[in-house]
Amino acid sequence: MFTGLIRECAEVLFYKDNILSLKAKYCPNIGDSVSVNGACLTVVEVNGGSFKAELSHESRKILAAENFKGFVHIEPAMMLGSRIEGHLLQGHIDACGEIVKIEKDENAMDFFIKAPKEIMKFLSPKGSVAIDGVSLTVGEITGDIFKLTIIPHTFSQTVFNTYKIRRRVNIETDMIARYLFNFMQIGKKAPTWSDIDRITAIY
Repeated sequence: MFTGLIRECAEVLFYKDNILSLKAKYCPNIGDSVSVNGACLTVVEVNGGSFKAELSHESRKILAAENFKGFVHIEPAMMLGSRIEGHLLQGHIDACGEIVKIEKDENAMDFFIKAPKEIMKFLSPKGSVAIDGVSLTVGEITGDIFKLTIIPHTFSQTVFNTYKIRRRVNIETDMIARYLFNFMQIGKKAPTWSDIDRITAIY
């Protein structure tokens, strides 16, 4: 599990033959789970100042792996009892979206992302979403495009300050929204507040 608060921006040393090598201040152990641009990957090798993670075939099909260059967001898995200052994430990417517009909004930056229609049902204004592993709040939604407002601190401390129009990004929708949607589809009825309390207590 992760929170969407980025530990640091790690430098990509190489991405080849399904192996991603990163240079970072953070030093994990072999077998640890680390979120890289929002994807939960397993550490398979650790060297002084760097570590390697291996990507499965399924991960390579879903992720925007072309962004494994330059710098990427990393976050170690949260520990039991840790503060949750973002929102709960699994590191399971739902789909890739595309940045279609970037606008300055006073001191902040607005990013407009076009997402696959099949995941739009999990997004709602003021709801949570993770973009490349960063916990963010959805602003406006128009069709299959949603807006995110990035405050100066987040903009300066993440790779968002390098993003351009047409860049693909990894999207993880709010998992409680996903579970509630599936619950309603299976049960064919709206959940009660008791149902919602039970589901949220699990996560």
